[in-house]
Amino acid sequence: MSDPTGYTVGWICALHVEYIAAQELLDEEHKKPTFVSPNDANDYTLGKIGDHNVVIAVLPDGEYGTASAANVATNMLSSFQNIRIGLMVGIGGGVPSESNDIRLGDIVVSAPRGTESGVFQYDFGKSIQGRSFQHTRFLNQPPTILRTAVTGIRTQYERKGHHLDETIHSILEKNVRLHRKYKRPEQITDRFFRSDVIHQQGGCASCADHPSKLIPRSERAENEDNPAIHYGLIASANQLMKNALIRDELAREKNVLCFETEAAGLMNNFPCLVIRGICDYADSHKNEEWQGYAAMAAAAYAKDLLQRIPLNRIEAEERITGIISG
Repeated sequence: MSDPTGYTVGWICALHVEYIAAQELLDEEHKKPTFVSPNDANDYTLGKIGDHNVVIAVLPDGEYGTASAANVATNMLSSFQNIRIGLMVGIGGGVPSESNDIRLGDIVVSAPRGTESGVFQYDFGKSIQGRSFQHTRFLNQPPTILRTAVTGIRTQYERKGHHLDETIHSILEKNVRLHRKYKRPEQITDRFFRSDVIHQQGGCASCADHPSKLIPRSERAENEDNPAIHYGLIASANQLMKNALIRDELAREKNVLCFETEAAGLMNNFPCLVIRGICDYADSHKNEEWQGYAAMAAAAYAKDLLQRIPLNRIEAEERITGIISG
């Protein structure tokens, strides 16, 4: 099936590793679309997850940020006008704290907390002399149908556990060429440095030359989910967060769980749920070792989520184009 009118779920990725993960989670892959809007430069993958026809798009190579994400979403909606719900699925930087035991490979899902909608743009606001920076932009929360599905899957996982790791393992068994890049890295590579430890040339092994530079964490128990799923606030901006001190300040102020660079450009014009696999700790020690697995974990969660939603419920939703034009 490649008729654009048959697709009701829009899925946006920022990076090619996220795009690969999304494609691998499809139950069926369809032919490329036969027609898109004349000004639509997006690359699309079409397919099916459960009963739902899904269209997946990715940002242009070398681009990131809220404006690029918004442009991809606008193009998608111009070519696939029957889309009812949206997903932003990919990787992000986690923010561990005493109350949030976030580790590499875990998943953070945007969820409204307090006065925040689930995503807030931390670089948009105003500076007033003698006061702290004031964030002024309000972003819409995810659609009710997605938030209800989140409650359902959260309940299911808490009662019975999840099978995300098994799902990823099954994919990599079928497509062995992806194994090296997308398998779960050794746990020893999950290093959480103290905030005052800045990355040194020579790799993170040299940064960790003394145990005092690392924050010790015990291994998860056998009855704990691994990867774990966290629900809460995602901070979004047009800049990569690689500063542990600013990271911690925003975490204390807003209880941020994750940093990323696209969602703020989507929430008001492409109502969606944001799902991020944690590949680093939003500090100077960023590396790509966990990106593949984190992308797979986020995509596997997104698939489980979609499978909880009946087809007729999505079809009953108003088209996103109608929501933003109305």
